[in-house]
Amino acid sequence: MRADAETIGNSGLRFWSTRYGDSPVIGTAIHDGHDVRGDVAGLMALSDGERLREEDPFTAEMVSGLCNQIIVHRSRFEIDLNRQSDKAIYLDPDQAWGLNVWREQPSDTALGKSLNFHQDYYAMLEQTLRNMEKRHGAFVVLDVHSYNHRRAGPDGPATPQDKAPDVNIGTSSMDRERWGGIINVVIEHFREVEINGRPLDVRENVAFQGKGQQTRFIHERFPENGCAVAIEFKKIFMDEWTGEPDQLVIDQIRDAITSLEQVLTDVLRRRQ
Repeated sequence: MRADAETIGNSGLRFWSTRYGDSPVIGTAIHDGHDVRGDVAGLMALSDGERLREEDPFTAEMVSGLCNQIIVHRSRFEIDLNRQSDKAIYLDPDQAWGLNVWREQPSDTALGKSLNFHQDYYAMLEQTLRNMEKRHGAFVVLDVHSYNHRRAGPDGPATPQDKAPDVNIGTSSMDRERWGGIINVVIEHFREVEINGRPLDVRENVAFQGKGQQTRFIHERFPENGCAVAIEFKKIFMDEWTGEPDQLVIDQIRDAITSLEQVLTDVLRRRQ
């Protein structure tokens, strides 16, 4: 059985889309969104392009082949679901890569609406995972993100490869002893993938350590049965300054994630 659903806000903008089926693996793209509520959009100092550069476009496409999906449509610049609620709104440039997000700070009422969205998302996520736990026992969440590697400008040098792997696997909030087998499978799976004819450089806790709120929340709420893997793809699949995608690379990443689902399902079944 498969169920598809969307939660729609009063403004008409989608909050998130969900897709559920009979699998112990779920993919999330919580920074894919670009939508911003009307009552805060006019207060922002950033252009659409500046926001897009720090969002994770195309990550929804990357998880689109999975049976279970959660896709968030709101921009992290309205509220960042991968941060604790008290730090989830970028009110200070230090919270947002030095960017001055707001031309005028939102009212307490507007901030409250954003914080409600954060609360509602995590309530939905917990219920979704409770249902998966009931059906399958253990489950794996593939928490898919992307990251910039040309911060010096469109013509500047890229971040050196030793500090910027093609795929960064973040595991800091995880019980590595309990879930190490899953992590090893994920790393080896992506290392066997070729993108544009070359293997991927896949490493653990290099550019990022998986310290985001979503993985931490899952490991706190589901210490016995929930394995959340933060997967950061370097933006080799797009021009991070123009936003132009490389559709071939996006498709190849999607196929790699899709094929990982059965691999993880088999590992989880062997653990039972």
